Amino acid sequence: MELAQIQIRLRECISQSQYSQRQIAQAIGVSAQTVSKYMKQNIFPALDTLSKLCMLLDVRADYILGLTNEY
Repeated sequence: MELAQIQIRLRECISQSQYSQRQIAQAIGVSAQTVSKYMKQNIFPALDTLSKLCMLLDVRADYILGLTNEY
């Protein structure tokens, strides 16, 4: 899977969550602008941040990374 496809999955998970970008940012320890960059630019979180995102959003990292289609 290409990075662009991984970013699409990440964007979809963030968009479909019950949290605002500000709430996500506070929960994972980044700025709201950083979360916005995950959504709108070709920026991908560091692995520790990705882990926090997956836990918060209740999504498997395997799904984000394209290793499975199980959400």
